[in-house]
Amino acid sequence: MSKRVLWGGSCLGALLIAFTAGCRQKPAQQSGPAQPVVPVSRPVQREVTEFVEYTGRTDAVQSVGIRARVTGYLVRSPFKEGDIVRGPSTIFGARLREGDLLFEIDPRPYKAQLEQAQSQVKLGEAQLKLSEANYARAKDTFDKGAGSKQDLDTAKATVDEANARIEAAKSSVKLYDLNLSFAQVRAPISGQVSRYYYTLGNLINQDSTLLTTVVSVDPMYAYFDLDERTLLRVRTAINQGKIQVRTEGTEIPVAMGLEGETGFPHEGTLNFVNNVVNPSTGTIAVRGLFPNPKPENGRRLLSPGMFVRIRLPIGQPRPTLLVVDRALGSDQGQKYAYVVNEEHKIEYRRVKVGALQDDGLRVIEEGLKPTDWVVVGALQQLKPKMEVDPEQTAMPTPGAPTQDPSAPAPPKQ
Repeated sequence: MSKRVLWGGSCLGALLIAFTAGCRQKPAQQSGPAQPVVPVSRPVQREVTEFVEYTGRTDAVQSVGIRARVTGYLVRSPFKEGDIVRGPSTIFGARLREGDLLFEIDPRPYKAQLEQAQSQVKLGEAQLKLSEANYARAKDTFDKGAGSKQDLDTAKATVDEANARIEAAKSSVKLYDLNLSFAQVRAPISGQVSRYYYTLGNLINQDSTLLTTVVSVDPMYAYFDLDERTLLRVRTAINQGKIQVRTEGTEIPVAMGLEGETGFPHEGTLNFVNNVVNPSTGTIAVRGLFPNPKPENGRRLLSPGMFVRIRLPIGQPRPTLLVVDRALGSDQGQKYAYVVNEEHKIEYRRVKVGALQDDGLRVIEEGLKPTDWVVVGALQQLKPKMEVDPEQTAMPTPGAPTQDPSAPAPPKQ
């Protein structure tokens, strides 16, 4: 009996020792938090042309304010408001041509003045005949010794006076004939005519009353202000042959985009640079010339006064690196990007950026290499030296699906 108790006590002690030892063991090591997954992409490598962008306004190549050159009451306005005034070469389909009648001032006073001047010419011619006859008689009498030299001189002066009166009357005829023609106001250029500023029956004052306007429609100007720094860059690029000038002068390629359009689909030439830089703004007025054709069964796109966007190239195409614009952050006015290194840690990179391209990629002038893995998303959640799990993808392009990258993945530890 005592042996059994002793054996049972021994077993119970062993169990207690084992239990106590098990309680003193360290708990199992738990795994740490998962590393954040961030999308990374290689910079895109391609040739781009450096350019600058400005805003401007369109303007007509020719613009004429139609004013009467004589005073009178308006009696006719046969054109239709908004009509296209076409050039002399247009034969079919033109309601108005260059030189066609736009307005007519009451011509009756000027016609009467013209007829009066013509009558004065006839009166002068009759007086000239009489003066010539008197001069002939006076000369004959003087030659016979029966007349005086004074009578001969008086007759000769009368002839000269009659000739002068005729010339004055003929000048009046020309003036009144010109005024009569000015009573008809005609289209001086081809283009589009505006509305009636005055209707029939109104008194029109010479050289002051604006009747309507006519503007040319093809081609069209686009004016914008170029800053002095870019002006010097463009001129230096031309001198170095980086920008090819098409013709002698200032004509270089320039592109334009309209309100609501994507990119700059309209091509033109830079054909004028002003001769003075505005010292108060540091800019100079520049003008581009753009075609404005009329599509068949359509309408011209450009009208004077439209807001436009201008893209001016300032160099030849060159290889460069590009990243999506959302991969860049700003730090006190400086641009930066996050790069994942071989240890899967975030690196902070200051970058110098260039122009934004049409596909949403931004030119990187300095700060990145072609082999870098650039973080293209979730920048707000990251900080330098932070360890991440990179997820490789093609450089995102707004509006285009991403593709699998062909570059190898960075090695893992």
